[in-house]
Amino acid sequence: MLETLSHLDSFPVFQYFYQINQIPRGSGNEKAISDWLVNFAKERKLKVVQDAANNVIIYKAGSKGYENAKPIILQGHIDMVCEKDKTSTHNFLTDPIAFIVEGDILKADKTTLGADNGVAIAMALAILDSELPHPPLEVLCTVSEETGMDGAIAIDPALFTGRTLINIDSEEEGVFLTSCAGGKECFYRLPIEWVSAPENMLAYEISVKGLLGGHSGMEISKERANALKLLGRTLQTLQKNITVYVTSIDGGSKHNAIPREANARILVAEKDKAILQEVVEVSRAIFKNEFSGVDDSIQLDYTPSDKPSTSVFSQKTIDSLLDIIRLTRHGVIRMSHSIDGLVETSNNLAILKTDVNEIHITCAIRSSVKSQKEDVAEEFEIIAKRCQAKFEADAGYPEWQYKAVSPIRDIFISVYKSKFGKEPKISAIHAGLECGILSEKFNGEIDQISFGPNIYDVHTPNEHLSILSLDRTWSFLKAVLENIRY
Repeated sequence: MLETLSHLDSFPVFQYFYQINQIPRGSGNEKAISDWLVNFAKERKLKVVQDAANNVIIYKAGSKGYENAKPIILQGHIDMVCEKDKTSTHNFLTDPIAFIVEGDILKADKTTLGADNGVAIAMALAILDSELPHPPLEVLCTVSEETGMDGAIAIDPALFTGRTLINIDSEEEGVFLTSCAGGKECFYRLPIEWVSAPENMLAYEISVKGLLGGHSGMEISKERANALKLLGRTLQTLQKNITVYVTSIDGGSKHNAIPREANARILVAEKDKAILQEVVEVSRAIFKNEFSGVDDSIQLDYTPSDKPSTSVFSQKTIDSLLDIIRLTRHGVIRMSHSIDGLVETSNNLAILKTDVNEIHITCAIRSSVKSQKEDVAEEFEIIAKRCQAKFEADAGYPEWQYKAVSPIRDIFISVYKSKFGKEPKISAIHAGLECGILSEKFNGEIDQISFGPNIYDVHTPNEHLSILSLDRTWSFLKAVLENIRY
């Protein structure tokens, strides 16, 4: 496989990427690759530090003419997401990742490729193992980025003298990220007051499904429907027309996924069957109209249930629950005034689960401005108080706020225009990056940018990399380092 790429300027990068992928390195299983990186540095007589978390920092002095330049931190993560096709027999704990070349595409054999973020480490190693011109380098290889950014959280900033960081964990060539969102999870805990169910009632299940959902950072700007919101509206409409008794309500599965499905179990009187049908049909038509062209496959249905309950929520409990669902904002809350088209603040009303004694509701707030993130959490706390629910919020993870002045961004733009004859796109991501944690680690006194080659379908068995894009990205990185002399 490698021989077919030997004509490329980036051939050394592919060689190191191949070697990296011979070592199993799923999140939480990075000790072997961490040790391999330490040995790489020692064999080349480069200073290296391996911390207790298995992060690795490799240091290299500036090349001739760059000895007195300020150090540059090159950063990527060494872990990968381990996903495979149902027909694959691959063992991520023991087997190397196979490479398949198809034209301009590099992929694996029915598994994730590990280009996220193996190509970052491979590019850094290729530079460390070369005589290319560059300022002093501090190469930071972090662990467990995919499962909580634990490596970045464990980093000791005292190990670095550089205050300029180039992160190589983006997946769109020519797009330079200059900001990312921080996040905070909030939790409502509504006590359930159970009462006896009336006799001779009909049991039904109301369900919302067929929604697109999506990543609550990347897709939140598309304003897709939220199954919990639709279900809450339907139940409140029913309450305005008939007496409805609720025995459970559930929906959503992950804090970072927009809920695609939700359902509630209810009891209604025989005489109200026709109104139930009418409300569901009218609500379905309303939702389809509101989300036409955005979420066209919305299904809202009710079906008889063979599980009648002897207990139901009290009117106080269901009123409080529906008020929380309706009042808790979901979706885009504020757009950025610095970067066109960037969602600055959002919330995902993510998970609702009926337990024995409580109803648990999880929200995931994102913002690239810390004060906004905290303000939204305080808003939800007020809602909880008004609805007599318990409220908790985690510490969250920090944002990387856009800087009006960024010398490294200026260099990236200048070099890109010179090499490719066009303007790059300066952008941001409404999701978490290690840059957010590192910004906080360095008290905001670090100049950062994130870039990378075209990588597609990451975190899936169809993950693939554009070979020529990596070749151009490699050439660009070399030119950037050659132009940093401050």
